[in-house]
Amino acid sequence: MPQNSFPTYRSKIIVDGCSEVSLESNCENIYLARVPFKVYIDDEEICNQNMNRSELIDRMHLTKNKVRTACPSPQTFFNELDPNAVNFIVTISSKLSSSYNSACLAKTMAKDKGFGQNVFIFDSRSAVSGEDLTVLYIIEMLKRGFQPNDLFHMVRDYIAHLSTYFILNSFENLVKNGRIKHSVALVGKLLKINPIMEGVNGEIELKEKCRGHKKALCSLVEIIAQNVKEAEIKNIAITHVNAPEKAIKLKEMIKKRIPFKNIIILESEGISTVYADQGGIVVSF
Repeated sequence: MPQNSFPTYRSKIIVDGCSEVSLESNCENIYLARVPFKVYIDDEEICNQNMNRSELIDRMHLTKNKVRTACPSPQTFFNELDPNAVNFIVTISSKLSSSYNSACLAKTMAKDKGFGQNVFIFDSRSAVSGEDLTVLYIIEMLKRGFQPNDLFHMVRDYIAHLSTYFILNSFENLVKNGRIKHSVALVGKLLKINPIMEGVNGEIELKEKCRGHKKALCSLVEIIAQNVKEAEIKNIAITHVNAPEKAIKLKEMIKKRIPFKNIIILESEGISTVYADQGGIVVSF
């Protein structure tokens, strides 16, 4: 098994705007780029990469209109492809967005230019922290020196075993954009509960109903403990929307109960802020 500390070939990892992972690489031959989503509030277009999180939340809460989003175009993905590198594209679940389809069309464009064989695309079947963990796994495997075709199958297997859970304070934008059923949101609103949502085959479903944030965090830790296998060799990522205290509290609760290899805390970017909303937490492992 390769054990290099650096990749043996030039590689570029391209993520869409539902990833919070840092674009800075401390390793030669690994380059990262992000193609943004667009957010529309009251018919004004806002680029995912230029958003102020707090301002975005305020504007979402003030508008009476639907907050719309648009995934990157195939051309936007294609523009980031490097013909002289092996390109890895990671997108939000194809069941939540057309970002994956855009990436596939970009690969077709690359084939027309003669370098499509150097483009590998991954449907994360998740969002936010699940997408981030996929990127971090690719970087780790690149540093170990795995070749592209082997790495492709390894990453797909990694994605198949990822679990993602959400604790959201508001479901308004998810309902408006058809990401979850209205009946699920109605339960949370009428009963004043904080449901724990689960990513199932790339879609979002109700996992458990909890009254209050503290109960929701405790239940989430219990769910993680029951479902994780070989935690000592795994990373867990916690993404929060303007809720650093809640993320730190959850980290400490997890640390006391489950021996994960690493517990990573990330701050939401624009598109994940739109759907998770103020105080939202997304966990993947």
